[in-house]
Amino acid sequence: MDKLFKSRSEFMAIIEQLEKDKNIKKEEIFKTISESIVTALRKYYGKVVQIEAEVDPNTAEMKAYFVKDVVEDSPMEELEITLDEAKKYNPDAKIGEKVKIPVDVDEFSRIASQIAKQTLLQKIRISERDKTYNEFAPRIGEIVTGLVTHINNRDILVNLGKAEAMLPFSEQIRREKYSVNDRVKAIIQRVEKNKTPQVILSRSSVEFMKAILQNEIPEIYDGIVEVVKIVREAGVRSKIIVKSNSPKIDPVGACVGVKGSRIKAIMAELANEKIDLIPFSDDIVQVIAKAFSPAKVSSVSIDKANKMAIIVVPDDQVEIAYGRDGINKALVERLTEYTFEIKSESDKQKESSESFKKQVKKLTEIEGITQKVAETLVKMGYNDPEKLAQMKTEDLSSLSGIGEKTAQKIIESVKKYLDKKSEEEKDKE
Repeated sequence: MDKLFKSRSEFMAIIEQLEKDKNIKKEEIFKTISESIVTALRKYYGKVVQIEAEVDPNTAEMKAYFVKDVVEDSPMEELEITLDEAKKYNPDAKIGEKVKIPVDVDEFSRIASQIAKQTLLQKIRISERDKTYNEFAPRIGEIVTGLVTHINNRDILVNLGKAEAMLPFSEQIRREKYSVNDRVKAIIQRVEKNKTPQVILSRSSVEFMKAILQNEIPEIYDGIVEVVKIVREAGVRSKIIVKSNSPKIDPVGACVGVKGSRIKAIMAELANEKIDLIPFSDDIVQVIAKAFSPAKVSSVSIDKANKMAIIVVPDDQVEIAYGRDGINKALVERLTEYTFEIKSESDKQKESSESFKKQVKKLTEIEGITQKVAETLVKMGYNDPEKLAQMKTEDLSSLSGIGEKTAQKIIESVKKYLDKKSEEEKDKE
């Protein structure tokens, strides 16, 4: 019958190789082999019998035993043995005790031997997987460097030394191309317990950007400069809000470095991804204006309740504000959690001109208000008839081009207009 191993030398060589390459202690391997022998014997002799097994670490000899209870008579063959029979194996055996009966391991069937080997290999794989998980799980968020060993369906396998990791296509920077033996720097994004490979890397995540910033910028590592928020379109553009916890440190300047040395090093690591640094502010208008970089923003009008804003930029900055495929605008929306409408200065002026004309026309419908007076009122922001009706003569006459009599006449005309309008609405009802 086949043995698990041909000789002691083969057995010990395998044990030592496993201990060296897989960092699995000999004691664990002996225990695993013993358990596999029991498993194989149970498949051969049945599940009811009690079996123990051991491996002599010095001689590589494998031993197995049936374990039975000693009874006076009428034993259950698979679990019990009479005292007379028990004394053949242990002269000191007594009723109520247990006795071990040797099993000839060499008499295993070929199938039982193979099962034992498979069980051993499976347990070794599980042990190795647990060791990988225990080593790398605490290192989630850490930057590691490895060599590309294989490319499978655009997913990249990376040798980290003690484990093989995977850089999925979804976690790669799109413009980057890899070949076998290329060096890859990435962050440990997660560690799977029951999958292979277990260690999953990322280069496209926000976490990788933050880790790179901490590595390259001492002020961020020390907590002097704080990264408030990051949004990325990996390999294209990132926008980062930074905040200084020291009045002496400019957060943007600290990140840029002398002559841009720090930010250039970071961009080079990220396939020349553009990075926009925005200083933190409690004023959302300032944040929005800075966040639309590289576009220059002329004005920002916000609706805080609905988290919407209108951005006005010079005519030649509209495309820049949107960015290629709308990426710049989309990143600012993710960064600020506002939605934006971008308008050129020409469009805004056109809208303002049309709005001005409509407001002037509305006021000239009121008897006594001329075109010139209406234009003056609208320019000064007095385009609401109800507000005009509540004004005092002296306040209205303080406006350029409107005397006291004209002011008094305007107020009276507006009141008559509102009264007439009110009566018309009642008649409609």
